[in-house]
Amino acid sequence: MKTEIIKRLITSFFLVSLLCAVFIYSYILIISLIIISIISLIEFLGLISKIFTKKKIKTKLLIKALCLIYLTVFSVLTFNGISDVNFKLNMIYLFAICICSDVGGLIFGRIFKGKKLTKISPKKTISGSVGSFILSLILVPFFYFISNFLYQDPYNIFMLIIVSMIVSLSCQLGDLFISLLKRKAKVKDTGDLLPGHGGVLDRIDGILFAIPIGYLIFKFLIISI
Repeated sequence: MKTEIIKRLITSFFLVSLLCAVFIYSYILIISLIIISIISLIEFLGLISKIFTKKKIKTKLLIKALCLIYLTVFSVLTFNGISDVNFKLNMIYLFAICICSDVGGLIFGRIFKGKKLTKISPKKTISGSVGSFILSLILVPFFYFISNFLYQDPYNIFMLIIVSMIVSLSCQLGDLFISLLKRKAKVKDTGDLLPGHGGVLDRIDGILFAIPIGYLIFKFLIISI
């Protein structure tokens, strides 16, 4: 358990450091996103190639096309807000939710154990899922305080709770989706680029699903209130 927690904390520290650096040098985020997106795309397509045979070439091409569209939209949204301080702060909050959700699920799951959440990923438990939500909600008062300090019209605390819950849920579903693909591809990790961690996609699977959803909520729900 300690080894797994250390791995996740190292990854989390890297992501937070990267986001903090964005406030000083915006191009760091652009370069990092390009590199991470390319590596994640390669690993994802590797899984798809192992799952779908040559007879299912149309399905494989469709999934590849959807994947490229998804990454393109995510990149465009990010680049459009790269110079906005509010955007950067919101992104840090969303990444922090994903990190807390990931760590909370691991800690609560290992401590309380209990009934398995799904057959897709045998290590995941209901207690771990609850822990993901709980640890994510801890961030709400901190971000609410920051928004009160920075903005004349601070965010509604109840909306922040909703954001945390939805983003945490999206993060967990993203993790389960990649776990399902790995199960079907009969592989343990999406790659071996990160020694002891697996592939890049293994570390950011939930984030790739949760961040865009969280961004859209901030963009079209919270800000409009």
